[in-house]
Amino acid sequence: MRMLACMRAEEGIIVMWLLGFSTNRRNSWTTVGAILLVILLTIILRKLAVYLAAQASKNEKEVEKNDQDITNNTKKIHSCAAGAIRTYALEELKMATRDFSIRIGVGATSFVYLAELGDGRFGALKRVMEERGGSRKIFLDEVSVLLRISHPNLVGLLGFCLEKGEQLLLLEYVPNKSLFDRMHTQYGQSLGILLWKNRLSIAVDIARALQYLHSQADPPIIHRDIKSSNILLIDDNRAKLADFGLCKLGHDENPNASQTIKGSFGYVDTNYLKKGIVSPKSDVYSFGVLLLELITGLKSTIGSETLAEWTREWRKVDDVEVLASQILDPKLNGQANLEQVRVLVDVANSALVENPEARPDMYVVVDRILSCMEPQSHPQLPV
Repeated sequence: MRMLACMRAEEGIIVMWLLGFSTNRRNSWTTVGAILLVILLTIILRKLAVYLAAQASKNEKEVEKNDQDITNNTKKIHSCAAGAIRTYALEELKMATRDFSIRIGVGATSFVYLAELGDGRFGALKRVMEERGGSRKIFLDEVSVLLRISHPNLVGLLGFCLEKGEQLLLLEYVPNKSLFDRMHTQYGQSLGILLWKNRLSIAVDIARALQYLHSQADPPIIHRDIKSSNILLIDDNRAKLADFGLCKLGHDENPNASQTIKGSFGYVDTNYLKKGIVSPKSDVYSFGVLLLELITGLKSTIGSETLAEWTREWRKVDDVEVLASQILDPKLNGQANLEQVRVLVDVANSALVENPEARPDMYVVVDRILSCMEPQSHPQLPV
């Protein structure tokens, strides 16, 4: 050990001598130590800079890959339906919206603007904002879903733009605002009461939209945000389901994974809230709440209670006349078919059961509602 220590000391003396320092002063040893520390820190910082540059390059390549995947999907759709969906330049969309000047809607992470497309058509431009919590992943997920679907009761995608930090979706324009606006705002009330037959027709349209997402889309799609503000009205009798920002492709999520609950209070499946597992039956639950909203004319929450909780006891009543007197929207002045009221309440009851497996599939819901309507009263729009 003594011999090794002596050898190290001699090496240190040689280094000092080569660097021009006196080997007889303690200060010289301190200076050499400082120099060696600076050299070591320089090496570490250089390696860190190389690592960070490599990570930045990797992230950039992942973003480019996602963008390329979207572009490839768009090309596939063009090959099936030429001109149906396209990419837009930012300046083109700024011109169409008059530099984002006519706002027609507000979402959780976005603003929606009216876009004049120049050929007499209009579009709704959804501008996803990072400062409102809209990430690129959420934007690309929504584009991915919209590229896969086509149904007369779903709001369609016309194009999109990813340029200069903007995340823009150009969507089909549905002129008459949302079901929420029609039922719960002063604007909607000024148009008169939404008739019972119209409410029934809207229920069928949204049921058909969900049936398509759950059973015909490939892979199946869970919407996760069924609510009256996401239902856009063509007119009082026809509706389209919108806003696919929270959609999930496929069936049940991994119950072992930590999941953030998605949806809107009052509409969210109680089983999903408790266990964090979402499935198409979660949409069925939300649809049950929507039916209660159409029946009662009330919002999804009443004070601290949800509409499902508030109506629970009345929904158990067998006498349909008593049932209607307690939960039917009083603005209808009793102008509703009691047999149809009974059917819609029964469907809502089955959709709102705690056990998701016991809830009906949406094709059963569609058939059940259509069965109580007059023949040919609600033909399906052509796809």
